[in-house]
Amino acid sequence: MEEPGLLYTLIVVAVVVIGLVVMIRQMRRFQNDSEYLARTIASVLRTQSELAGRFDQLAADSDSRQASLSQGLNERLDSVSKRLGDTLTQTSNKTAETLGELRKHLSIIDEAQKNITELSGQVVGLQDILSNKQARGAFGNVQLRDLVRNALPPSAYQFEATLSNGRRADCLIKLPMPPGPIAVDAKFPLEGFEALRAAADEQQKNLAAGAFRRDILKHIKDISKRYIVPEETAESALMFLPSEAIYAELHANFPDLIQQSYRARVWIVSPTTLMATLNTVRAVLQDANMREQAAVIQIEVRKMLEDVSRLGERVGRLQRHFKQASEDVDQIFTSTNKIGRRGQMIVDIELGEKLGEGVSDKELDEDQPELQIPFTENR
Repeated sequence: MEEPGLLYTLIVVAVVVIGLVVMIRQMRRFQNDSEYLARTIASVLRTQSELAGRFDQLAADSDSRQASLSQGLNERLDSVSKRLGDTLTQTSNKTAETLGELRKHLSIIDEAQKNITELSGQVVGLQDILSNKQARGAFGNVQLRDLVRNALPPSAYQFEATLSNGRRADCLIKLPMPPGPIAVDAKFPLEGFEALRAAADEQQKNLAAGAFRRDILKHIKDISKRYIVPEETAESALMFLPSEAIYAELHANFPDLIQQSYRARVWIVSPTTLMATLNTVRAVLQDANMREQAAVIQIEVRKMLEDVSRLGERVGRLQRHFKQASEDVDQIFTSTNKIGRRGQMIVDIELGEKLGEGVSDKELDEDQPELQIPFTENR
């Protein structure tokens, strides 16, 4: 019974010893682990300190960069704001100028619209005038008078001139014989021309062309019969058409009418060609006036030549007076030279010598050197 108890005790002791050994080893291991942990904590603390320093440096660098970035952003914002302000100012100025120009253009457009409205009214009025035959004739006469007044002097024409046959011409251009005065009659065959322009087909066009042709032929015959008077007027007369369109239509599509007017010695003119004709007439009148004044010019030239001859005689007499005055001046110079030499001799004589002894006037004039004394008007 004691052996099992002892065995049990030994086992317990062995277990306790083993436990102590295990505890000692664990304590040693724990001590080693504590040292390792301490070293690890120290390393962690150092790393933390370094990290803290780096974080501080990073914070400082971040603050510096943020300040620099903020300054750069502020400067850029200021620059952008200034540019934006300048751009807005320029845009505002340009917009104001554009609006001003636009207002000017609008005012011009308004004025043009008013003028167009007035012109439309005038055109309507002109159409009303041209629709009446008498008013149309008065319109042609007014245009004829304006052209003649602008091109010729008042003495070169006469309006509503009555000829010996009792016919009254709208205008009589006074030219000398030959060719003599030229009568001008204004005609405005508007109905036939408008019908020709408004023709919708070939038949209407032919009818309108026939009516237009008859009107023109009637005017040509009337002018040739009424306003060409032998030994009183020129051998031709002028038919004035106050419309360039009618004149162009005649020359473009009715050349036979032009040939008939030539044979009847009636020259058809428009405002443009009449102005050219009147300029030619003015040149002819100037040439005629020059021929009339030729005798007067010759008399005046003869008188002018006589005046030139008398002027030549007077210049000759004046030249002789100048020549005589020049000779008198030369003699005065001679006398002054003699006086100068005699005075020099008086200065040069020695005591005991007689004045002018043994010296004649000829020797005085020839032998002694001349004393040049300038002659002036004050002397």
